[in-house]
Amino acid sequence: MSHHLVEARGLSYHYPDGTPAVREASFRFTHGECVALVGANGAGKSTLLLLLEGLLAPSAGEARIGDVPVTAATRAQVHRTVGFVFQDADDQLFLPTVREDVAFGPANLGLPPAEIEARVDEARATVGAAHLAGRAPWRLSGGEKRAVAIAGVLAMLPSVLLLDEPSAGLDPAARRRLVALLKAFTHTRVIATHDLELVREVCTRVLVMHGGRVEADGSPAAILGDAALLERCGL
Repeated sequence: MSHHLVEARGLSYHYPDGTPAVREASFRFTHGECVALVGANGAGKSTLLLLLEGLLAPSAGEARIGDVPVTAATRAQVHRTVGFVFQDADDQLFLPTVREDVAFGPANLGLPPAEIEARVDEARATVGAAHLAGRAPWRLSGGEKRAVAIAGVLAMLPSVLLLDEPSAGLDPAARRRLVALLKAFTHTRVIATHDLELVREVCTRVLVMHGGRVEADGSPAAILGDAALLERCGL
């Protein structure tokens, strides 16, 4: 089975106080799909991404990447296949320079220095951050930080991209670069977002989340054209 496949089977998660965040989510995303997760704040979008990445353990059900169940034992294997871009780029940037940050993932794979350098250069060029190599991440603008965080993920050559609110806070030029990047990435993409225009521009499928459940699953035209559904789900 393709390692680009992303699947959930009755996936649920409860916070430590017992509050449900994701309730019995089931779906299957295949190679090349660009899927949007939309819903109001608190609908469970970000939690679902964390479950798919293995950063949270489910209360029930399971997530799978290809044939591999996402568990504590398989987390390292999953992280080599899945690239995760956090909503807050500061959660990903922690080294003294952009070059070091983008190189961190490939370096931890034990790759030869020449291959690491090639991956870093290509990833920075892809997101328009080639000129930022020697800059300190904390001195970058919000859009620049987002670009560098994405570059760090791309340098790992992921088969699946998970992105949490990738267009939040971007200026128009940075948003256009993001749209072009998402269109150019030919593998599986799952994007949690409030940006319905981004959904229209890049996504081939939409899951609407409401109260932790997958309320609807369909094409962007069908979902975004359903005014009653959008209103019921706080969109």
